[in-house]
Amino acid sequence: MSRLARFLPYKLSIASNAVSDRIAQEYQSRFGLKIPEWRIMAVLGDSGALTPREIGRATLMDKVAVSRACRTLEGRELAAREPHSSDGRSHVLGLTATGREVFEEIMEHALEIEERLFDVLEPDERETFAGLLDRVYERARED
Repeated sequence: MSRLARFLPYKLSIASNAVSDRIAQEYQSRFGLKIPEWRIMAVLGDSGALTPREIGRATLMDKVAVSRACRTLEGRELAAREPHSSDGRSHVLGLTATGREVFEEIMEHALEIEERLFDVLEPDERETFAGLLDRVYERARED
């Protein structure tokens, strides 16, 4: 086995991309959404309305990608801007009623795909795996 094939960051990246691509096929074919657009919808669906900066932090996407995807979602009336309640210079983006319906439908399919992909793990292994991913993520975010 090559050094690259044993390099954990590489394996994690490849596995993450494969899982993301599998789920992305679903929302691209059914809803015409690209990965950045879906990531923003997922975060907004889970968290509620956020500022562009908060969206960038939550998705680990750069400002340009966030801005482009937000404009697309607004243009398709899946998301809408509202003035920020405490910062008059900023705004928040939230899902519209249509956006919420699309989010719920995609999540239903995404959870089915998750079940199929991770059924190779026992329930306790899934829990351990999720915990390990959380710990690695936290370490990677340390300054």
